[in-house]
This record gives sequence, structure tokens and C-alpha cells, in this order.
Amino acid sequence: MMRDDGALAILLYDGAYARAHYAFVVAAGALAIGRPVIMFAAGRGVHALARDWRGLHDAEDDAGVRARGVAGIDTLREATIELEATLMVCEAALKLCDLAPGQLLDGVQVAGIPTFLEAARGRQIITL
Repeated sequence: MMRDDGALAILLYDGAYARAHYAFVVAAGALAIGRPVIMFAAGRGVHALARDWRGLHDAEDDAGVRARGVAGIDTLREATIELEATLMVCEAALKLCDLAPGQLLDGVQVAGIPTFLEAARGRQIITL
């Protein structure tokens, strides 16, 4: 199997704000140093890629993060999009969370786990 050294795949399966925030911190940091990133949101983590991400558990923590001078989710999501991360959500999880594809950020692909795993082949995978 060919390994794509430096490329990163992030599996965000949890709907907690802290995990989603850190997934975007890792993604933005990797992209900033030239590492390609795929982020796949599954389970309640799909809320992180919805236009309105307040479906994340403890979403109100973002105000405190920003008040301390740390980038909030909106800033980090914009950075990952601008730096051209591949963003994907699990089709089944959308149904689980009662979200429609039209409620997602522009450019987010709806896919199943086989599609993510194929795209992630040879990449370092981080699960949050």
C-alpha cells in the first residue's frame, strides 16, 4: 500500500464542542504546514459541519474560548475551507441527527464510511 506521508484524515464521531473545536484546530494546523486534510464527521459530530453548529453539546463554550483570545469554531471552519480541506459527513448520521444536506456548509460531501476509508487510504487517521 502506498502511504501519503503527511496527509491526515480526521474522524470526528462525537458531538461535543471540545472535540469538534480540537478537530478544527488540528485540521487548520496541519493545513497551515502543507499537510492535506480530510475531515469526516459521523454520529453527532455532523453538527460541526452544519451551517448552524449549535447542535454540538456545550456549543455555548465557544464564547468563553473566543473571550480568551483563542480562535472559535467559526474562524477555524473558515480556515479549513480556505486552506482546502476535504470535508465529508456520514449520510446515516445526517438521518440520525435529522439534518438535511442543505443544512451543511457549502462544499461538504455526503458519503458513507467506505468512501471515507477509501479517501483516507495511506493517511494518518486521528479519531476525536
